[in-house]
Amino acid sequence: MSTWDWQVFCKDTATGDILPSCFAAGGKELTYLQWMLHAWGWTLSVALMALLVALVVGSVMGIFRTTPRRWLVALGETWTEVFRNIPLIVQIFLWYHVLPALFTPLRGLPSYILVVFALGCFTSARISEQVKAGILTLPRGQRYAGLALGLTLPQTYRFVLLPMAFRIVIPPMTSESMNIIKNSSVAFAVSITELTFFAMQSAEETSRPIMMYSAATLLYFISAFAINRIAKFIEQRVQVPGMIGSK
Repeated sequence: MSTWDWQVFCKDTATGDILPSCFAAGGKELTYLQWMLHAWGWTLSVALMALLVALVVGSVMGIFRTTPRRWLVALGETWTEVFRNIPLIVQIFLWYHVLPALFTPLRGLPSYILVVFALGCFTSARISEQVKAGILTLPRGQRYAGLALGLTLPQTYRFVLLPMAFRIVIPPMTSESMNIIKNSSVAFAVSITELTFFAMQSAEETSRPIMMYSAATLLYFISAFAINRIAKFIEQRVQVPGMIGSK
């Protein structure tokens, strides 16, 4: 059989029979194409939920690190350094094996939720750095002007600093959003059926590693490229003329 025999995706995953349609498996089993698309859905779900966690937590920690409150700065710095300096795969295992043993409420959570938190917290450390850099890039006069107008410190962040800072950090955040798609591949380590898990298992079952890994690579590329284009569109729509980095 040819190395590039695309009919392998129309095989029944249980019997190995080639079916008339790649979307019509016999019985309750899937074809390899259906399994791959199902795995792609898991990859996107885990990545997007982790990105939401990373954006919220990372933004908060980045803001903390630029405030005049020393205890908030210490909290933000500690969070960032801890999650930035531990390898992602180790964090996955900590969330999956260690934390549920220490904290009973975590034992009932599905494994993909634990992976979402692990990946989200890992990425939040990088988002924190970017938000901090975006705020510190702004002239100090903007903070002082907001306070001079009678705004509280939280109001100054909300209405003066953050709207401009987030515009500045869209490009690096785009890279992190693309990275989170690729980093979601570590979920295979706890048996979540995402793209990397699919590629490994299907390559072993069909003896067609080139086909399976090529297909998974293509879907990773499509996912990351789509995020890049969406972020580029948002960047163009929210850009302020004369802003740092504007064209």
